[in-house]
Amino acid sequence: MIKISLDPRTKLFMIFAVSFIVMVNAITPLEWGIRIMVTLIPIFLLVTEGKYASAFRFTVFYGAALLLLKYCISESSTGIFSAILVGYCGIVAQFLPAMITAWYVIRTTKIGEFMSAMQKMHVPDGISISLAVVMRFFPTIKEEYSSISDAMKMRGISLGGGKVTKMIEYRMIPLMFSCISIGEELSAAAVTRGLGAPVKRTSPYELKMKGADFIMIGIFAVSVIIFITAKYFR
Repeated sequence: MIKISLDPRTKLFMIFAVSFIVMVNAITPLEWGIRIMVTLIPIFLLVTEGKYASAFRFTVFYGAALLLLKYCISESSTGIFSAILVGYCGIVAQFLPAMITAWYVIRTTKIGEFMSAMQKMHVPDGISISLAVVMRFFPTIKEEYSSISDAMKMRGISLGGGKVTKMIEYRMIPLMFSCISIGEELSAAAVTRGLGAPVKRTSPYELKMKGADFIMIGIFAVSVIIFITAKYFR
């Protein structure tokens, strides 16, 4: 499959567009159709980048939430289990599209490209450096949690050794200490690379908007306009 490389500025616009669409309640089939479309686009882009596992997981979670909301949960449903299921499906359907888009941006954007894009947009260093650290923080935490899980499996410990309460001791506490250490290391790395220095930074990345960028910006801009029109100007 052909890899579609987008400019970081296009990816940021995608995040803002999807976040706006999902934060407004969708009622009509047209509004839901737009929301589903802008969710499937970053999933498709993950596939083009070779992130098949992430694309599959997001598709399953989002599809299951939509199907449960549509066919399996009625307004007359009662009980604690039904309330939990409604809450879970509603949260997934509401916020997962923005999470999918953000995950695509984090997994496919190099820090150098991101910082170069921030500099071209004249974003203050305080904001751009904070975002750059966050972009590296979550993938690193995911890798760290995988390493902790592998270490527990090697020791024959699964889900807290049969006790759910032990999971906090065996997994969460090491992860919390790792988070503190990772945050300090990322901050030190940012200072070492000269981020925040009172001089204009150079970058080896030459960013240039291409045809795919303009097409993607047009798709998301039109989606936002149609969504606003359908929502507020019926």
